[in-house]
Amino acid sequence: MDGPLIYLIAGEPSGDLLAARLMAALRQATGGQVRFAGIGGESMREQGLDSLFPQADLAVMGLAEVLPRIPRILRRLKETLADIEARRPAVIVTVDSWGFTGRVAKRLKAAGSTIPRLHYVAPMVWAWKAKRVHQLAACLDVLLCLLPNEAPAFAAAGLRTVYVGHSVLESGADRGDGAAFRQREGLPEAAPLLTVLPGSRRSETSRLLPVFGETVARLARRFPDLCVVVPTVETVAGEVRQAVAHWALPVTVVTGQANRYDAFAASRAALAASGTVALELAMAGVPMAIAYRLSPVTAFLARRLIKLRFVCLINLLLDRAVVPELLLGDCRAERLAPVLEGLLDDDAVRAAQRAGQDEALAVLGRGQDSPSLRAAREVLALLKPENAS
Repeated sequence: MDGPLIYLIAGEPSGDLLAARLMAALRQATGGQVRFAGIGGESMREQGLDSLFPQADLAVMGLAEVLPRIPRILRRLKETLADIEARRPAVIVTVDSWGFTGRVAKRLKAAGSTIPRLHYVAPMVWAWKAKRVHQLAACLDVLLCLLPNEAPAFAAAGLRTVYVGHSVLESGADRGDGAAFRQREGLPEAAPLLTVLPGSRRSETSRLLPVFGETVARLARRFPDLCVVVPTVETVAGEVRQAVAHWALPVTVVTGQANRYDAFAASRAALAASGTVALELAMAGVPMAIAYRLSPVTAFLARRLIKLRFVCLINLLLDRAVVPELLLGDCRAERLAPVLEGLLDDDAVRAAQRAGQDEALAVLGRGQDSPSLRAAREVLALLKPENAS
């Protein structure tokens, strides 16, 4: 295949999805005349990427979780920089995961690299350490933001910042086939279905799966016919299957985006780790509760450093509590179960949340141009003349 070589780095599954959609948009914008290299997961692999090493080596979050893996991460950083030097791509696109991708950008800048560098997804440094916006400005050429309120802080630091919108809007999360899912998985047509999403990193699943399992046990007493589905990703699929085998209700575990969205379409409510999945569930119109736990050390730091009223993207977009958030010490089965009971059984509660979801998605730009195609245009604008063909 001819065309410029775009080097993409996505350090976790949510970034993998964004990068995969960007790859598809780049192919569309160039008539297929583009090549890819870098680091990613299963979605990017479906788009033809041969990842330099497994994405799971980078998918870790939280100070206590990162510390024991520093030697491996530093080794992977060295390998990434060497691969970039050997391949000499036309553009480097880093996607989210600023803990790792930011180190790549800083090392390239320090080494005098002239390869254009674009970062996709603004790190939330504006929310807890505003001075770091200048560090991004010093080592990036362009920053692409997903949310409309992010761009001003980075633009004020002199960094070219473009709001492109969130590609979840083009994900197909609102086009799942719930009836086909129930038939395929042998689930009763009338039984309520709860989707449980315990995260995509081992540091998340290890903390959330026990709590979510206890929550399901409590719900089973109120809803004995309740069915549970757990969509997951390959980085943690083995751990998830092992954990849910001991839950109080039978659990269907699925992988792959199509199965995930079909499960959403069949679901009455969801319990999910905080993250992009909140927007996917909103696209599907699934009422949800968001939960999260951190290690004690990371939680201690988070309480003191992060200056946010909300963590759920729906609530952040509207600046009010539409989706229940049960975080840190509130992430306990005795708190989660009553909230989910309301989402499963109270039509007024369900309708109110769905109205808020629609409002948030409108703010995000639903119905407008494709966010991935906008992002692809910004990537291609960085091509030097000699690399444009």
